[in-house]
Amino acid sequence: MSHELSLIVAQMPGTGAWIAIGIVVMLLFAVVIGIIVLIYGNLWFQAYMSNANVSMLSLIGMSFRQVNARLIVQAKIMAMQSGIGSERQTGVTTRRLEAHYLAGGNVPNVIRAIIAAHRADIDLNFDKAAAIDLAGRDVLEAVQTSVHPKVIDCPDPRSGRSTLSAIAKNGVELKVRARVTVRTNIERLIGGATEETIIARVGEGIITSIGSADTHLQVMEMPDNISKAVLERGLDAQTAFEIVSIDIADIDVGENIGARLQADQAEADMRVARAKAEERRAMATAHEQEMKAEVANNRARVVLAEAEVPLAMAAAFREGNLERPVQRDRSSRPAP
Repeated sequence: MSHELSLIVAQMPGTGAWIAIGIVVMLLFAVVIGIIVLIYGNLWFQAYMSNANVSMLSLIGMSFRQVNARLIVQAKIMAMQSGIGSERQTGVTTRRLEAHYLAGGNVPNVIRAIIAAHRADIDLNFDKAAAIDLAGRDVLEAVQTSVHPKVIDCPDPRSGRSTLSAIAKNGVELKVRARVTVRTNIERLIGGATEETIIARVGEGIITSIGSADTHLQVMEMPDNISKAVLERGLDAQTAFEIVSIDIADIDVGENIGARLQADQAEADMRVARAKAEERRAMATAHEQEMKAEVANNRARVVLAEAEVPLAMAAAFREGNLERPVQRDRSSRPAP
């Protein structure tokens, strides 16, 4: 039988060449498979043993898409081992992890944030966490702050000011330093205002509350009234945080601004009075000079009038309108 097969093979021309080609193809295929196993075998086996459900074709596709396959596999393993890998719960899939990586997101940070939220019973799925991460917010820090509230100093020490300055109705200045305890509001994290807005609103509320107090003694006696009044204003509206408490850490008495302003006002009033008195004196001096000029003018008119009297008498004599006085003889005068 073997002799007959050898005769048939010998009678088929080119059969040996096809066999050689097939052997070469099989060898090349084996080499490719070996290279793939050598490169991706460790990752695939790690994902398989962790029930991460990452196929070999997905690993090969990640290389062509310039995706860090090791990072994606580790993130998927982390999600599966923590119990958040179910698509129904958080939507963590290999394809979504790749898409977030290609979009420039921090995949490990997002997975850690989802794990922390899941442990703290906070509703946070992959889509929301990825959106927060791509918006430039640290989603892991946000979840941690939601679980463990953090304290914000008011005013911000980075602004170069250590206290807030407010003035009561009696004019006394109070220097206040407050501490605001906040926690992250995940629902308003996207589009919500940041810490700077919280600090500005709390500072404004403290200044307004102190300004509405009749005296600074009322504020120093019950500083908790300031905290209550500020909390009732709802300062955390449209922000990414929820204010837990506002505590007045320190109150110092500053200058008596009211007294200083009154003194400055009195000085200003005195200057105005002096200016008005000087104006009146100048007006009186000017009026006096005007009266002297008027007197000199009247005197000049009198002199001019006196100079016209002889001329008028001469004209009268010429016209015969004025008789010459009769000279009486002294002898005809009666004896005394």
